[in-house]
Amino acid sequence: MENETEKKTLDHLLPSSILFSALIISGAWIYAAELKNPRAPEKIARTELEEKILPSAGVILPVSWGDLGAELVSVGAIDAEKFMAVYERRGAFTDEYASLLLGENNGQLKITNENAGYLLNLFWALGLANKNPILDSGEMADLRYGGAGNFASTGGWTIAQGNAMNHYSRHQFFELTREQQALVDKISRGIYRPCCDNSTHFPDCNHGMAMLGLLELMASQGVNEEDMWKTALAVNSYWFPNEYLTIAAYMKEKGIDWEDVNPKEILGTGYSSASGFAKIASQVTVPQGQGGGSGCGVDTGGTVAPQREQSGCGI
Repeated sequence: MENETEKKTLDHLLPSSILFSALIISGAWIYAAELKNPRAPEKIARTELEEKILPSAGVILPVSWGDLGAELVSVGAIDAEKFMAVYERRGAFTDEYASLLLGENNGQLKITNENAGYLLNLFWALGLANKNPILDSGEMADLRYGGAGNFASTGGWTIAQGNAMNHYSRHQFFELTREQQALVDKISRGIYRPCCDNSTHFPDCNHGMAMLGLLELMASQGVNEEDMWKTALAVNSYWFPNEYLTIAAYMKEKGIDWEDVNPKEILGTGYSSASGFAKIASQVTVPQGQGGGSGCGVDTGGTVAPQREQSGCGI
């Protein structure tokens, strides 16, 4: 019989699965990009602060993509035709996107306001498909939560060849050493996302699965722990712009500049989880008359294109 703590934990974890089951519209999974996080104040207009959090020139990530897109396509984790069609329907499948999906000599990645959602989808596919013990024996595989196939990050990935679970932790794109895997395990337990109260170690939504893929990629290419934390914060900021602008505004009110924050602390439960962010947001003074929401603060894990591409919205 579950004790009270286990019951509370399970209650925390159920909403993503419930959302996953509830959002079938005409047979397609809908990513609710137009929904706002009710806990987040309206987005602060682009200012010097926003330029610090979300540089318009983008942020260079300490990893090379190489031919990983082509590898994901070759094993069927991404169905290239379905994937391209999503972007072509809105006239947004750029040369950069084509190269990342099908090219072989992609160099260092750079995340921008424009491509954050596209990188989210590539990292999502990588995190879901790459063989890793976190997926095999972590929370995703815990039968108390219904099995790995019942989450938004798995059932929501509808642009694979066949069922997403045919690719779940199935392909070896790179092999991590024991030390590298330990680093991924450690850091994944400390990175949260404002859409829920689960860490990246429990990647039940697309943002969590994408972050897991990014952590694995960084570890495989020898990125050190400090840079992994810094990169994770930069990427999470592009994926949840409204929320991290709010957190930055909170820190500024406390007299702490964004460049001086501790990424590990900011990515933890006190700031980056849904409940932690709610407490922060309730204490932030937002300038009057500045509007425009984050657009995708609420994550539902679907894969049909939203009406407009937002940073971090995914497909």
